[in-house]
Amino acid sequence: MSSSKTVRKLQVESPVPADIVIANSVEPLHIDEIAKELNLTPNHYDLYGKYKAKVLLSVLDEVKGSRDGYYVVVGGITPTPLGEGKSTTTVGLCQALGAFLDKKVVTCLRQPSQGPTFGIKGGAAGGGYSQVIPMDEFNLHLTGDIHAITAANNLLAAAIDTRIFHEASQSDKALFNRLCPANKEGKRSFNDIMFRRLKKLEITKTRPEDLTPEEIKKFARLDIDPDSITWRRVMDVNDRFLRKISIGQGPDEKGMVRETGFDISVASEIMAVLALTTSLADMRERLGKMVIGNSKAGDPITADDLGLGGALTVLMKDAINPTLMQTLEGTPVLVHAGPFANIAHGNSSIVADKIALKLVGPGGFVVTEAGFGADIGAEKFMNIKCRYSGLTPQCAVIVATIRALKMHGGGPEVVAGRPLDHAYLNENVGLVEAGCVNLARHIANTKAYGVNVVVAVNKFATDTEAEMNAVRNAALAAGAYDAVICTHHAHGGKGAVDLGIAVQKACENVTQPLKFLYPLDISIKDKIEAIAKSYGASGVEYSEQAEKQIEMYSRQGFSNLPICMAKTQYSFSHNASEKGAPSGFKLPIRDVRASIGAGFIYPLVGTMSTMPGLPTRPCFYDIDLDTATGKVIGLS
Repeated sequence: MSSSKTVRKLQVESPVPADIVIANSVEPLHIDEIAKELNLTPNHYDLYGKYKAKVLLSVLDEVKGSRDGYYVVVGGITPTPLGEGKSTTTVGLCQALGAFLDKKVVTCLRQPSQGPTFGIKGGAAGGGYSQVIPMDEFNLHLTGDIHAITAANNLLAAAIDTRIFHEASQSDKALFNRLCPANKEGKRSFNDIMFRRLKKLEITKTRPEDLTPEEIKKFARLDIDPDSITWRRVMDVNDRFLRKISIGQGPDEKGMVRETGFDISVASEIMAVLALTTSLADMRERLGKMVIGNSKAGDPITADDLGLGGALTVLMKDAINPTLMQTLEGTPVLVHAGPFANIAHGNSSIVADKIALKLVGPGGFVVTEAGFGADIGAEKFMNIKCRYSGLTPQCAVIVATIRALKMHGGGPEVVAGRPLDHAYLNENVGLVEAGCVNLARHIANTKAYGVNVVVAVNKFATDTEAEMNAVRNAALAAGAYDAVICTHHAHGGKGAVDLGIAVQKACENVTQPLKFLYPLDISIKDKIEAIAKSYGASGVEYSEQAEKQIEMYSRQGFSNLPICMAKTQYSFSHNASEKGAPSGFKLPIRDVRASIGAGFIYPLVGTMSTMPGLPTRPCFYDIDLDTATGKVIGLS
């Protein structure tokens, strides 16, 4: 990277000001300048204002002959409810690599949901002097991808209930005649999406008039079982009162009432599809294959069966292009997709990573973040994302804090919004050493994939040298390639230079190929049990409902998909209060569901909410607009 052009010198203050104050104090470079550093011309992107651009997928065709750079994933230890700074570390590492170590680098991050932004968590642009800017645009509408997902998801939801409504009041022939109406010349024809359904039904005829009454019935009547519908409506707002609703109450719906609910938009399967797709054609296939429920005969019903795969792709055609932004120090960022880290796989998109790896080239770095602790985010990164992308990471960074390690060592409960207990603010090396069992298991699990592991210890003002030495010693003893103390929150890229050097060495010295935790051709249960073993479980207990769903998905031909565990992020086990490195427990599987279009089966370990609620005092209390300057204030 030609650092003289884009790298911005930060003027850091102590104590560190609020995130939005820092973000607003820096004038972002025009996005053209960031693009130029990656050898992108104006033909390669569409501008969205001065500071954002959509990088077009056609770039991949132009650079497909180029070699990739190094691929780095950032995970973490099992976090406290306060978070341990994975996004901040991801950004700080990239600022160090680009602004101080003169490497070509691209940060690849998920797009945050507006639910947490206005709810309990705040934004997700990093923090302190390691942020993506403009942080208000990053955390709010960005380029409208989540709104596109909302529109597509709800179009499919509307189509499902409408189809049931029309099938209930029409004969097979009337239904068929309306689905295949005659043109002005009196001729009928099937369109492209109908041929997909005919092929699925093994009907080889190409003219509507040639179908037998039995074939007409099979083709026209989906016969959706309302009790089997898994597709819910979505919105990108935390609204607990929409978790369970009743629809069809209007007089024109003729008593066709059923219970359903809303999820938050980022929990939509369409978001998971966007994150795992590899091309526009692949996205079209995945959207069409999404299963919304079953027929009364037990056969899966897809979006293409409803005639909708093409229309969904049209709504998503711009969303497939990643959004180019920048860090506080002028290094490039690709923001794309934001799947839930519980229900889905919690990683940004494959297409952003693929584009970035070509743009940085050999010796350059692409750093991406995997949501939650490494037991969830990094495991899904390896076994789901890398499996579909074909990409191989060389290094995994595991973020740790003294605070979280003390909690895992038996420290008092850490509660968001409540002052930290004195145990976290004063030296206690014994507590830190006891908590390192959690770090050690994350290191061992992650190393098993064949990558080198570097531990990044995010330093807080109250952490002592003896405590940090204890973590470093424990990390190296557990097999980490290196363990580094980081201060990027307070100092920007300068505070992560040692981490950058360690990551570079780890990438250059990787010796093993990527190894998955399980092969795809074993049973659903065997795959679940392989993941449970990595958590420390001695076995798995399946509910009657889970057994039923596993049997059904196996019968429907979906048992060859990877597994995406829906589990608490606050413990290796299913019990959020079990800290450290629990073992010998039985992992309970309450239910098993599937995202067929995205391409994974997701077992539910306990109860997972797909629609968060608002706290008593949400973040929106602090958010406002300075009407004199037009700047957003109060975002965290």
